[in-house]
Amino acid sequence: MQHNYSQILPAIRSLCEGEHDEVALMATISCELFYGDTRFDWVGFYRVTAPELLKIGPYQGGHGCLTIPFSRGVCGAAARERRTQLVADVNAFPGHIACASSTRSEIVLPVFNGAGAVIAVLDIDSDQSDAFDTDDQAALEMMLAEVFGRL
Repeated sequence: MQHNYSQILPAIRSLCEGEHDEVALMATISCELFYGDTRFDWVGFYRVTAPELLKIGPYQGGHGCLTIPFSRGVCGAAARERRTQLVADVNAFPGHIACASSTRSEIVLPVFNGAGAVIAVLDIDSDQSDAFDTDDQAALEMMLAEVFGRL
């Protein structure tokens, strides 16, 4: 798979430098990722707004689900299990929430603050099957740790 992180990640680093507002960071990152890789059909954050509850945050793409409990879907699993979910075929994921019928695969990463608390998940959907791999996971996890780990 071809990845474009050598261009996307330096841009994100530069744009996020010195910023400490979570929502501003999420908006910037979702925009840069969405426009930086043609595999990405929807990119956004779901923020932890109450115990065991995710609420939509900044995103790029079509409408997303407004709320997702930790007990449901790929986003809920990433938040609940505190680990990245790589899903090659969303139709094979038990309890997948179909916010968009065009989604074929996705990667969802937990977002941790400096204290190690899950503050959000980053959800990236693709209209291509099996669009994500462990290289995506490593690059995105590193970027999230760098940006949000200092908060």
